[in-house]
Amino acid sequence: MENTRKKTKKKYKLKKINFLFVLLFLAFILSFGYFGYQIIEWFKDNNNSQKIMIDIEQKVVIKEEESHVEAVQNEELINKDDPYWDFIKLNLVDVDLKNLIALNSETIGWLKVLGTNINYPFVQATDNQFYLTHDFYRQSNKGGWVFLDYRNAKNLQNKNSIIYAHGRANNTMFGSLKNILKNDWLNNTENHVVNISTDNKNSLWQVFSVYKILNTNDYIQTDFKNDTEFLDFANMLLKRSIKDFKTTIQKTDQILTLSTCYNDNEKVVLHAKLIKQS
Repeated sequence: MENTRKKTKKKYKLKKINFLFVLLFLAFILSFGYFGYQIIEWFKDNNNSQKIMIDIEQKVVIKEEESHVEAVQNEELINKDDPYWDFIKLNLVDVDLKNLIALNSETIGWLKVLGTNINYPFVQATDNQFYLTHDFYRQSNKGGWVFLDYRNAKNLQNKNSIIYAHGRANNTMFGSLKNILKNDWLNNTENHVVNISTDNKNSLWQVFSVYKILNTNDYIQTDFKNDTEFLDFANMLLKRSIKDFKTTIQKTDQILTLSTCYNDNEKVVLHAKLIKQS
């Protein structure tokens, strides 16, 4: 009788172990299938984004502009060793956006960041969510697109205009913005300007701060109550920079902010000030 009970318990334990093994095996299969699906979707979205860029490049004409340029800085307040004096001589990037606006009426302009792969048209929706999951053609795509904060004016006249995109692992969208943290980028002064071309003006922005930071929203304020609040904000950005760009911010300045995820917990951020426009 005792032996029978022992055999029954042993069979029960074996069945329990087998059941747990089956559950673990099924969980593994489901997890493998899920991650496999995510990988396939990632490559699919990436391929679609690359096709869109090829299509876009065939629809625009990009050239340098040497026409009349309006300096926007009070040059009497700029130090002699400020790189501004070299940057102000640079030509502007001029992009004909008519074809792109016809394809997507939410097209705002073209953004080019030297020393990175960032050379894209950027758009603006009525919120900051849509273009996280949609491409330039407004089709579903987890790679998203480059977009201007919905709170910003289309003419980039806010004190702080903010442009976002995903930090894609293949360096598309803002994936290569992390280059700004590397010595090669930091030590090459030619990289320290950002070009923007919109439908009615072209502009050049001088980089004054770059950094990596734990997730926060304190740098995405777009407007300010007064000059003091703005200058306090600008000084905060200057102090965060991992490099001293030997420039200062004036109360009349306008700031451009580029922001993307470095990982789940950190952001990569670049700030530049407007120095000239046409």
